[in-house]
Amino acid sequence: WDMLMIEEFMWEYPLLILAGFVAGFMNTMAGGGSLLTLPLLNFLGLPAAVANGTNRVAIFMSTLSASAGFKSKGVSNFPFNIYLGFSGLIGALIGARIAIDIKGELFNKILAIIMILVVLLIVFKPKISYSELMERLTGKHLFVSMIAFFFIGIYWWFINAWIGFVKLFLHYYNRLDLVKVNATKVVIVLIYTS
Repeated sequence: WDMLMIEEFMWEYPLLILAGFVAGFMNTMAGGGSLLTLPLLNFLGLPAAVANGTNRVAIFMSTLSASAGFKSKGVSNFPFNIYLGFSGLIGALIGARIAIDIKGELFNKILAIIMILVVLLIVFKPKISYSELMERLTGKHLFVSMIAFFFIGIYWWFINAWIGFVKLFLHYYNRLDLVKVNATKVVIVLIYTS
């Protein structure tokens, strides 16, 4: 019986490993790996809330290695990313509480709506000229960013699907180039996830 169970589920392990590598690459380069891993974990039988929590382990590992990689290349927005990370951490505590308290059926409905919205954001995202990229990391821009990341933290720990809109915010509002956006995002996510 045990051998039959092992053979029946052997195809799941390579699939999970492959999805983990692809999602880790996606999250470091662009974001959105959870749009692959969350439905897969759910499809393989994990309840939505458990899949959501399990997904965080992979996110922690990928952001830890990505943060170290960006730092080794000298790409950083310190202390800006730390301010946003801790602001988001406060929101994340609230979002985690919501995720724990919500029923699985309602969670699945919310996740489906968010996935539709994500597709719309990907298709209809605004354009910005690279000549407009004058970094805005202090003063009122830092304050607004910290408030935004408090609410992003709530969302992030409640759903954690397609956090690419964080990159859009950093790019369009704070005027960071895409390399600095990714370097900033992975440090913020590392703080949230820790």
